[in-house]
Amino acid sequence: MKGTPAVAQLVLDAQAELAEGPGWDPGCSELAWVDILAGHLHRWNADTGIDRCLSLGEPVGAIARRAASGFVAALGSGFAIVDEDGAISRLGDAEIGQPGMRMNDGKCDSAGRFWAGTMAYAVTPHAGALYRLDTSGRACPVFHGLTLSNGLGWSPDDTLMYLVDSQRPGGPTLTVFDFDAARGEIDRARVLLRFPDDGAVPDGLAVDVEGCLWIAMFGGGEVRRYTPEGRLDRTVVVPASQPTCCAFGGPDLTDLYITTARIGLTPQQLAGQPHAGGIFRAPSTVPGLPANRYRG
Repeated sequence: MKGTPAVAQLVLDAQAELAEGPGWDPGCSELAWVDILAGHLHRWNADTGIDRCLSLGEPVGAIARRAASGFVAALGSGFAIVDEDGAISRLGDAEIGQPGMRMNDGKCDSAGRFWAGTMAYAVTPHAGALYRLDTSGRACPVFHGLTLSNGLGWSPDDTLMYLVDSQRPGGPTLTVFDFDAARGEIDRARVLLRFPDDGAVPDGLAVDVEGCLWIAMFGGGEVRRYTPEGRLDRTVVVPASQPTCCAFGGPDLTDLYITTARIGLTPQQLAGQPHAGGIFRAPSTVPGLPANRYRG
């Protein structure tokens, strides 16, 4: 493993319960992110330091910017379009919003489709699934049997897709699929990584231009960079024990933004990490891939 770990620095003391899903907009130097259970969509401007909050009225697992305007969102009850002012237009996928279930992490692929998974609030084994929202607004399940569907990403050449199951029975995993970018189809699922039972749970991820995966380790206080072969390459220390996701931003996509959570922490734990639930940033010597937009 290379060198001394970098240490992330606080950029926004958000005090979020469960911050997640960061995405960078280079056009306005803005990081959009969500506070899942609060149902909040945040827009933090890196130039001004101003953080705007839109209340969506229900849990929101993930968002991505639209090519037109506003956002696509994976809400607790299913997919929706959210305009710039927070107004919601629901899409026709009511079967996703089953009782006791909610949507979780999600991202757009290079063709502008939005992918997001589901999980049970009770974290029931195999109850979740991965869904693809096409640009037509049609949603369909593409992979079943997930327990806690989490981090998503694609290789730089667009031939592989990655998916984290944070609570798979037998231990959390990172699965890799063959990816057909033209059709938006996945095939040949195989486990790339089985994570040790050391209290650090893999959560959201980002992919860099070298094809390496930066995975937020919830409970571990760090982000780990893995090579495409699954070898641990380096770590970023986060001054909060529950990193949830990461995304590349900044003018040249060499700023790694990291969301964190304070959910479940005791008063004693919070005293030792008062900025838990904040947004952090660390430098990277390798640029990340730009975020894709939803084209529906």
